[in-house]
Amino acid sequence: MTSTSATPHRTWLVTGASSGLGRALTEAALAAGDTVVAAMRRPERVDDLLAEHPRSLLPIAFDVRDTASAPAVVDAAIERFGRVDVLVNNGGVGQIGAAEEIDDTRLRDMLEQHLVGPAALTRAVLPGMRARGTGTIVQMSSQGGRISFPGVGSYSAGKFALEGWSEALAGEVAPFGIRVLIVEPSRFRTGFNSADVLESAAPADAYADSLADFRTDMLAADGRQEGDPRRAARIIRELVEADTAPLRIPLGREAVRRLRESYRRELASLDAHAHVAASADFPGVPESVRPV
Repeated sequence: MTSTSATPHRTWLVTGASSGLGRALTEAALAAGDTVVAAMRRPERVDDLLAEHPRSLLPIAFDVRDTASAPAVVDAAIERFGRVDVLVNNGGVGQIGAAEEIDDTRLRDMLEQHLVGPAALTRAVLPGMRARGTGTIVQMSSQGGRISFPGVGSYSAGKFALEGWSEALAGEVAPFGIRVLIVEPSRFRTGFNSADVLESAAPADAYADSLADFRTDMLAADGRQEGDPRRAARIIRELVEADTAPLRIPLGREAVRRLRESYRRELASLDAHAHVAASADFPGVPESVRPV
């Protein structure tokens, strides 16, 4: 990561800005002299920040699932601050439940919060970023956006989808000077694991025993998470300000360890089955050559 010699003023649009990583990023941006559009369901939760930074902070009531309102949020940001330099798609919640316990409504909600909503906001900011030839899209994913666990399939479905969509997006917008950063945190000390935030499907008897420890652990982690949101915000800001940055960055020791183990395990499996997998092609037909 190579830092620039001087940090220009930036305007951030942060969803889920009232708490957790969204709040930490908002505070860090304001402390650095940047301007922030803080989009959240309950904008009164940043009244303290607004009192401190009345000219630099614009709170907006917004539910990321309300995709029809995404252009209006971006328009408000442009009207107040002139542009959006950094979009942080951070809003969302966790969900517990085995695949058989999660109904269509719950599954769609995860996809709407973690893919469809961020996609709508991204589309809304891209024309301005393309016109200026610069901009950064920060997609707040999770270690659960690269690896999944029993009991979080619906949550991971949204984050996996976000990462796949964002990887394609990164290649599409790079020629216009726009970067994409996918952030993959492990456990951070936010409200994510609290009983009044974490969503949970009604347990089915068939999974009562196999997921009991997992359900208990998810709630017991509240207030004990090892990840520091302020440190995470500082890292994200540094990556946004740097001349170069990776497409993906895991945050937290657990995320680094689990992702490393997963990559090694999957590569070993690929190598072990490479011969039989490759034999599915027609004999003698050349391998495809793609433009990307």
